[in-house]
Amino acid sequence: MTRKVSQFRDELADREAIRDCLYRYSRGVDRCDEEMLRSAYWPDAHDDHLSFAGTREELIAWSLPILRTMDQSMHMIANILIRIHGDTADVESYYYGFHRLSQDGQARDSIGSGRYVDTFERRDDEWRIIRRLVIVDWFRDYPDSADWSVGPFGTPVEPGGRWPNDPSYTLLKLD
Repeated sequence: MTRKVSQFRDELADREAIRDCLYRYSRGVDRCDEEMLRSAYWPDAHDDHLSFAGTREELIAWSLPILRTMDQSMHMIANILIRIHGDTADVESYYYGFHRLSQDGQARDSIGSGRYVDTFERRDDEWRIIRRLVIVDWFRDYPDSADWSVGPFGTPVEPGGRWPNDPSYTLLKLD
């Protein structure tokens, strides 16, 4: 169950590469960035995700049209437990997903959380997801959403955007 400090030291670069892959997934989903999302999975990966089960390309074809209908989404990753076994790793990470949807002209929020139960593979010195199971542990749907014309703390702001219009694409070099 527990690991020795020396094992963590020996695995540090691999663990960081796995975390980076999880974060690329979240950014790819939230920015609707197809290439970023694709970079988190091996071409022959399989994902069981809510009502969906299929390959990486099928996941992209299924999820991005749904995400693009949303005004906003934000996924955060937490509590990442990694166990490396040579060129594979078992990884459980908690997620929180925040979504702003429009239904019948009315904005509403939906929040979900749960766990990504992943198998990662290392190929050519790179870690990516080869299999994912999404487990939903909690959700809450709200009948309304924040009023962006008022903004947080009474300061109207523009929310972040999608690929390629989000300001981060001109400010950061993340490829």
